[in-house]
Amino acid sequence: MIKRPEELALLAESGRLLASVFSLLDRTPLLGLSTLEVNDMVERFIVEDLRARPASKGQYDYGFVLNSSLNEVVCHGVPSASDLLKDGDIVNFDITLEKNGYIADASKTYMIGNVNPAARRLVQTTYDAMWKGIKAVRPGAHLGDIGFAIEKHAKRHGYSVVHEYCGHGIGKEMHEEPQILHFGRPGTGPVMREGMVFTIEPMLNRGRRTVQTEEDGWTVVTKDGSLSAQFEHTVAVTASGVSVLTLRPDEQL
Repeated sequence: MIKRPEELALLAESGRLLASVFSLLDRTPLLGLSTLEVNDMVERFIVEDLRARPASKGQYDYGFVLNSSLNEVVCHGVPSASDLLKDGDIVNFDITLEKNGYIADASKTYMIGNVNPAARRLVQTTYDAMWKGIKAVRPGAHLGDIGFAIEKHAKRHGYSVVHEYCGHGIGKEMHEEPQILHFGRPGTGPVMREGMVFTIEPMLNRGRRTVQTEEDGWTVVTKDGSLSAQFEHTVAVTASGVSVLTLRPDEQL
């Protein structure tokens, strides 16, 4: 689980490149595009401009470079030419990138056009919950501290946290140990050590936390049809706290 300094440098480079993919999406008018068009645009940018590999494509036989999770889709939404981004939608794009053998993973929920206040509040609270988790990262703390901080923030604002999916260690493989739960009790779980690298990626629902997988075997939706949002960063435990490897230019720790 512990990455050497040279490995951390390579992971930071992958994270920097992945952040630039989200910068591309930030400046792209998404309204009216299909999720498949977004997928293809991201693939061209990663392969042709960044000279990197979209790590999700081919992983577990998945055929696309990103997950596109619209509205009530919690995670693992599959890009489609028929899924057009409409005014009022929220959509999470979850993207991975490998450069020089090391993988970074991040996601962001975008608000398309005129999104109603309730949906905006969900998206903002999910983003803030992710940061509550990130700020709990430091050597000597416990992994349970991350989940506790996230769930406490979510519940304070009236949202539920999905339990079935979690963050994960990452490096040469997309999914490594440890698992990072987005709920829990402080002072429980493994102790964080300098050099650990993992994702924090909470999924918050407006309704109940229960989910179900659709017939395609990928798409996970809220069981009650309520809206869901997600954000994700890849982080490293440092001697003094945490480094966000996928930090975007518009963000600060």
